[in-house]
Amino acid sequence: RVLPEVKPGYLQPLIPDAAPQKPEDWQDVMKDIERVIMPGVTHWHSPKFHAYFPTANSYPAIVADMLSGAIACIGFTWIASPACTELEVVMLDWLGKMLELPAEFLACSGGKGGGVIQGTASESTLVALLGAKAKKLQQVKEEHPDWDEHTIIGKLVGYASAQAHSSVERAGLLGGVKLRSVPADEHNRLRGEALEKAIQEDLDAGLIPFYAVVTLGTTNSCAFDRLDECGPVANKHNVWVHVDAAYAGSAFICPEYRHHMKGIETADSFNFNPHKWMLVNFDCSAMWLKDPSWVVNAFNVDPLYLKHEMQGSAPDYRHWQIPLGRRFRALKLWFVLRLYGVENLQAHIRRHCAFALQFGDLCQKDKRFELAAEVSMGLVCFRLKGSNERNEALLKRINGRGNIH
Repeated sequence: RVLPEVKPGYLQPLIPDAAPQKPEDWQDVMKDIERVIMPGVTHWHSPKFHAYFPTANSYPAIVADMLSGAIACIGFTWIASPACTELEVVMLDWLGKMLELPAEFLACSGGKGGGVIQGTASESTLVALLGAKAKKLQQVKEEHPDWDEHTIIGKLVGYASAQAHSSVERAGLLGGVKLRSVPADEHNRLRGEALEKAIQEDLDAGLIPFYAVVTLGTTNSCAFDRLDECGPVANKHNVWVHVDAAYAGSAFICPEYRHHMKGIETADSFNFNPHKWMLVNFDCSAMWLKDPSWVVNAFNVDPLYLKHEMQGSAPDYRHWQIPLGRRFRALKLWFVLRLYGVENLQAHIRRHCAFALQFGDLCQKDKRFELAAEVSMGLVCFRLKGSNERNEALLKRINGRGNIH
């Protein structure tokens, strides 16, 4: 079974209600993994798991994760573990080159840009929003020295497609700013015209547009917002463009899928999750910034006990993220990229995309089913012909059996 049969509260009666005073045997602990834990596990790596999104895993990534746990450094500054910081800088350059990101995003270009490993895409969306907020606050203060910060923040407004992931809306709530949902077109894509209209309406209402999320590979149907249209509109209005390619971004290592990134030069930040589709286990979310200084300045609290003599000559990644502490996650990328090679990773992506086309074809040949959207990447949106209620009943029966999720 992919889905466990347990009910909420199943675990408590299976273990003592307090920690043991004396140590127990390894054998007993391992036996309890089978007795207590495995019956309550949803098997995300089963070939019959088709819920949420794919989670990547591989032997090289697991070994690297164990090594990260064994080295056990907390890499918040360069001096806290130089290898932890420096390998991350180089791995994000390797990955950026595999995607053919513009040079401005790469540390090796010698400019301001660079990459960082975040925990999740939702974290990246929030980090970019806070950077955009800091940038716009400074700009508006210079134009209106008499306005206080509270007044400016009350006028800020960000944008995302109605098809964007719920974490984008959540980033607005956490960032304390208004985010506006912009209608997508008939193919579920955000278009430049719709974004222009929304920005213009807000400007006319005296609001201050500051941030726009463009999604490449939406959650609902793996649709691609038109970055080539939305980017120039946002640039014209001095609005920060964050590209969320959480799932589909891995496919951009294949040249034939890179056309979806058209307009990437207009973006200020770009993010995708190798932990979704690139054989790197959770958590490993790659984010690049053209000018990280806005994020660094927004998060910079520099107490004496975190200062070191090499400050400024290498990134102190604590300034690029929400938490202070961070694990040695670059090891996972290093192992996977070396032990598979770009060619094998490309083959892995292509194989999955071919599976999706094959499954979509089977759906169309079956008189009972229809496709609800065009097959995109590894995602097939299909349904039973007939009412939504009928589809819901089928879904409940499938998940109820627990064989497929």
